[in-house]
Amino acid sequence: MNIDFDLFDEGDLVVSLKKDPITQLQLIKYAGASGDFNPIHTIPEMAKEAGLDNTIVHGMLVMGFVGEMITKNFSVGSIKNFSISFKNITQLGEKLEAKATLKRRISNDDGNFAELRAFIENETGEVKADGKVVIKI
Repeated sequence: MNIDFDLFDEGDLVVSLKKDPITQLQLIKYAGASGDFNPIHTIPEMAKEAGLDNTIVHGMLVMGFVGEMITKNFSVGSIKNFSISFKNITQLGEKLEAKATLKRRISNDDGNFAELRAFIENETGEVKADGKVVIKI
């Protein structure tokens, strides 16, 4: 996808991706795909024994949603950096939306780049993971 970053001001939303509510089956499938079978993600009784209300979503699954948004909107070859940090636990049933806003434009000897704030939040605006992605433009 070719995005004209000259059309955006710093702070503007560039791309986003809405996800369906997270289900227990989705967590079980992700556990199988990732090899992360920590029972706080897959067995409600074990999560409750650990002091949680219910099973919680794998952080790496949440990060994967941000990565999905990025790769659906930018060619893999244009992605120069992607980093993220986890901020809050994601619960079953939450509706998440990954977003990328323009942080700044960079020009140097290597070319022109857009640095984006890449993050994901739930329907109430609670940020679950926050980071950045640098795209060669």
